[in-house]
Amino acid sequence: MSANPPRFGIWALVHGSRAALQDPDEPYDASWTRNRELILEAERLGFDATLIAQHTINPHDEKLDQLEAWTASAAIAALTRRIEIITAIKPYLYHPVVLAKMALQIEEISGGRFALNLVNAWNRPELAKAGIGFAEHDERYAYGHEWISVVSSLLRGERTTFKGRHFDVEDYLLRPASAYRERPRIYVGGESEPARALVADKGDVWFINGQPLADVQHLIADVAARERTGAALRFGLSAFVIARETEREAQDHLDHLFELAAKDAPLREIVKQNSDPKTVMHQTFSKSARVGTNGGTAAGLVGSYATVAERIVAFHRAGIELFMLQFQPFETDMRRFALEVIPRVRELAAD
Repeated sequence: MSANPPRFGIWALVHGSRAALQDPDEPYDASWTRNRELILEAERLGFDATLIAQHTINPHDEKLDQLEAWTASAAIAALTRRIEIITAIKPYLYHPVVLAKMALQIEEISGGRFALNLVNAWNRPELAKAGIGFAEHDERYAYGHEWISVVSSLLRGERTTFKGRHFDVEDYLLRPASAYRERPRIYVGGESEPARALVADKGDVWFINGQPLADVQHLIADVAARERTGAALRFGLSAFVIARETEREAQDHLDHLFELAAKDAPLREIVKQNSDPKTVMHQTFSKSARVGTNGGTAAGLVGSYATVAERIVAFHRAGIELFMLQFQPFETDMRRFALEVIPRVRELAAD
């Protein structure tokens, strides 16, 4: 079991709805205004974190709106008071010195509530169309390892010199350093062998894509057993939640979302064509029936309020601390979860 109590976060709607884009109960909206209000409401409801995914091009359809993650995160940092702001970063898009400076600035704006989520990219057009190039899977992780080594040192306020295959940084120092802790927290996503090695070496928290409890237990055991320096690794899980008063109501809503998601089949085919086939997430979930991204309903958080709470506690006992959640309709079901499920989880976890 995690030594820390369960925490709950929400995925920001940076590219619109998470389960189905053609939902009359949740019209497509990836605007700054909606995301601002969503995250402020999440903070008022008691959620602990928000994850702001980074895309420059909408991964479903380049003609659809896409929120920019880092400028939005800086604004959210100034507007909020308590919630942790976790912002994804694809290393090829920013030099590590520039990104570290941006991260330290948001750390200052937020008063020590900022974290970055290192992801090594799966959406080919974002990099290829920009002329950056889309390196082979393992090479992206080798690049990411050097990149986060530079960033981590700079975030600690260290005078940094780094000479590697990709970066040559000489005597670099960033100020102000964090006034609140050693450095902002580093989350790492990805489940391939290079991803596991990277998180064991450089991460503070491993973000696992939603999947059944037994699979999550296996993943945690593998990475937790690896050598690392510093504090023990912590774990987070992505999941799409459907919680209702009864099992039947929850299943009916899941069936409804499957029907809506079927309308997005052409867009999902675009995502598939643009994705690196070596990405474990897409290998795993292309074969499963689910709604939502990053594993979605594969974690099984669909059912009555009591059932969903019990399943969350089971994941927590397996070592998951932070649950990064998706809903649809998002605002309505986020409020429902805060009022009906979180209290049940707190009570069960305290036993």
